[in-house]
Parts: sequence; structure tokens; C-alpha cells
Amino acid sequence: MPLTEKRNAFTSGGKSIAVETFQPSGSARRPAVLMLHGADGLSYNTQYRDGARGMAAAGYQVHLVHYLDRTGERRASFTTLFQNFMPWMNTVQDALTFASSYPGADADRIGIVGVSLGAALGLAVSSMDRRVKTLVNYFGPLPQGAIATTSRLPPTLVLHGSADPIVPVANAYAVEALLRQQNVPHEVKVYPGQGHGFHGAAEKDATQRALAFLRRYLTSTDTTPLPMNG
Repeated sequence: MPLTEKRNAFTSGGKSIAVETFQPSGSARRPAVLMLHGADGLSYNTQYRDGARGMAAAGYQVHLVHYLDRTGERRASFTTLFQNFMPWMNTVQDALTFASSYPGADADRIGIVGVSLGAALGLAVSSMDRRVKTLVNYFGPLPQGAIATTSRLPPTLVLHGSADPIVPVANAYAVEALLRQQNVPHEVKVYPGQGHGFHGAAEKDATQRALAFLRRYLTSTDTTPLPMNG
């Protein structure tokens, strides 16, 4: 499927935030997906753009958000991560507004795919913003204090490696416990021996699961709720 790629921008907190938009050619309205990269940013890792193209080829309008532009960083600094988390959250919410009004987007069908730090931001934002209809969490930490007790997450897929040295797998089980508590449809897949990032068969399986989950909650006409934990 031919794809179009365009560099866009929106304003958040007085800063210009770059967005790379990937989508199939044509004028049909499509579900939109925000892709939120990890702490390594977009200057060092080509896999984010490859992943965005793969999702776009599956029929989505994908917005790869340069949320670190809000704090003027190329990669997140762990010394300032906690103080920057709220501004990044605000930027993700502004990105939702940008995506909702983007030509060809179906504003009623928006999902988030977050990786590591981006997944933590996805958890925090989707817990309070009902515009997010589904969330895919790639080995993200549970952001303590950023999710209100009265919040409700959307249907969520959690993908994590059992040997992750950066975000311990206990985070996946903590997110799972929260989803169970909220009675939210979800699926959790832990890959034995995988670290902070997937390789080989695990990477392929995670991609297939992510696309299937997005398809169910953003494109499927089947409204039967997914049983908890898949």
C-alpha cells in the first residue's frame, strides 16, 4: 500500500512540536494513532519510523510525536524526567487535539502506541482523556502518582520482556493489576528472556499482537468486549 509521509507541527506550551505523519494514500477517513517514542528520542533510533510506517501500511493515520521538543531535548534526561513528565503529558494531550482535527482522521477512533517512557505517558494521558480509545504499552513503567484513583484506562495491551533491566517486568504486572481493578478489557504478554526491546520471534509476535489489538478497538465492527487478559 503506497504511503505518504509529511512533517507537521503544532504548538504546546509555547513551543513548536514536530510531528511526522504517515498514512496510506487516498482520501478515506482513517483511525488515528499517536506513536510516542522512548527516552532515547528520535535522533538515534530508526525503529520508531519503521514501526510508524508498518502501522500506516495496516490502514492507520500515524502521528509520530516529537514530544521532547517541549523541553528542548533530543533524548530525555533521567535527572529531569520527573519534573518534565507533566509538560510532556500536556504535549501529548495537545497532540490528541492535533490528530483529532487532522485531515482524513476519524476523531472518534484514536489510539496511542507508546514505547517505554512514551508508554508511561500513554498510560497517564489515556487514563484521563476519553478521546483515547485504546492503548498499546511497550515495556512502559507505571507512572506513580500520574494516574488518578478515579480514572479509567481504555482497552490496553501490555507487552514486556521478562529480563528487562531498565523497566522491570514488575511494572507490567502492576499495570495488569490496575486494569483488573478497573475491570478494563486488556491483554498482557510477557516474553521470556527478552530485555528492554524485543528481538526475533518476540518482536514479530509483538507487532502482530499490537496490530490485532488496534484493529479490534479502532477498526472492528465487533463491539463484544474483549475478556480481561485477552
